[in-house]
Amino acid sequence: MSNLQRLTKAKIAAILASRFSDGFKSLKELPNPFELHDMDRASERIALAVKNRERIVVIGDYDVDGVVSTALMEEFFEIINYPVKVIIPNRFSDGYGISPKILERIEANVIITVDNGISAYEAADICKQRGIDLIITDHHTPGDMLPKAFAIVNPKKSVCSFAYPEICGAQIAWFLIGALKAKMGLSIRMAEFLDLLALAIIADVMPLVSINRPLVQKGLEMLSRSNRPAFEAVRAYLGKSHFSAEDIGYGIAPRINSAGRMEDATVALRFLRAHTLSEASNNWLILNNFNQIRRQTESETTEEAISMVNPEDPVIVVAGVGWHEGVVGIVASRLVDRFKKPAIVLSIEENRAKGSGRSIGDVNLFELLDRCKMHLDGFGGHKMAAGLSLEAKKIDLFREAICKEASKLPSEMFLPKEQIMGELPISEVDWELMEILSSFEPYGEANSRPKFLMKNLSVVESKAIGADKNHLRLILADGNVRLQAIQFGFDKMVDIGQRVNVTGTLQINEFNNQRSIQFLIDYIE
Repeated sequence: MSNLQRLTKAKIAAILASRFSDGFKSLKELPNPFELHDMDRASERIALAVKNRERIVVIGDYDVDGVVSTALMEEFFEIINYPVKVIIPNRFSDGYGISPKILERIEANVIITVDNGISAYEAADICKQRGIDLIITDHHTPGDMLPKAFAIVNPKKSVCSFAYPEICGAQIAWFLIGALKAKMGLSIRMAEFLDLLALAIIADVMPLVSINRPLVQKGLEMLSRSNRPAFEAVRAYLGKSHFSAEDIGYGIAPRINSAGRMEDATVALRFLRAHTLSEASNNWLILNNFNQIRRQTESETTEEAISMVNPEDPVIVVAGVGWHEGVVGIVASRLVDRFKKPAIVLSIEENRAKGSGRSIGDVNLFELLDRCKMHLDGFGGHKMAAGLSLEAKKIDLFREAICKEASKLPSEMFLPKEQIMGELPISEVDWELMEILSSFEPYGEANSRPKFLMKNLSVVESKAIGADKNHLRLILADGNVRLQAIQFGFDKMVDIGQRVNVTGTLQINEFNNQRSIQFLIDYIE
């Protein structure tokens, strides 16, 4: 760490500004929905279906992005007082997205997929045979061929020249609502949906730069005062009125995700669409319970998975019989964090293996899977995350193939993106610096919260705190300048008078109406 640059407030501001190569966008600069290829055709068909009172079915997905996308569409049709059937597939009984199995129980003239469908070849053929107009809205990377659908709205299609391809499924659903508003001459306020939209953008780990930034900024602001019962319940439960992107990513999104992971995402949809505080609160408690079960299951599976890892492999591929399908994606993330390389975790049921992968740095997981598709029955996703299925007997062959492909990549592609910005003298820490840092919020993907190294600080106070005494509170000093710091779940006690180097982030601590600057430590040496 010795070669890190020494930072000043001005340097920090310049580094953060460089992340926004196209400047700070405002909501006024959002593109026209019709810039998305096929949007005109898709919205025209839906408007016609509404006019002719045709049967419309919306099919979503069981993660946060899919649930939010579904909630947006359901809310839109409720606003215009048009009855639609809404389906979120069950991970365990239906599998992912629109499938032949789902179509067996659907009678419709028009089907709209949200956050899924780009690889639904078989389902698209069935729709064609049955005279159903299938409108796919998705953001996942398309394969070489596209399904034979009536319209496909996906910014990653090669024929789509939309300027901002890195958007999530819920954003495309939102743009579809914007297009329908224009087609049907409606007076809907598009900003009313931004509290929901921010949730999906953050949960689906979209880069918080370009057009995603103002959408999330406005959405977080709305979340703090939204009279949507779901968010009233969240504010009451968490005892917070101001939310950061991290609050969504670590506090709210995992609970919403847990329904689809552990049982059925319909509970999460009912939570977001609740019409009363009582209904929202009840569903939030169910989600909370799912999340606790999920954490326990995930922890046990992670321990098992770690014991199987070959640390020499450039891509980790582990599989277990009966592992809970709902947690394999999170376990893959845990393995990436621990081993600093892409990880794929598979659950084996009878002779089939299904699972999820997560990537790191600049390694494109979707491309790696595409190069090994001869061993797979199916796969889908994007650069950083993907789902896949294969015969259990082919796991070893697949592992060998993907490791061979990954070994051709330069080692710097495997470096984690989140690195220490530089060495920060304690004398630079003041309210002016906190103002600079807050002006670049929200932090998240592609705009990570700055991490600093502080060197050779003296420990003035040291105390274990918390109910289980598992957090460490310090007062650190350099000369006359002092800074309070905290490390959650610390490993070893630090003595008063000791000299330490610490890495971590700066945050504003609010307690008893008092605001103070605090250093959140992730490593002490």
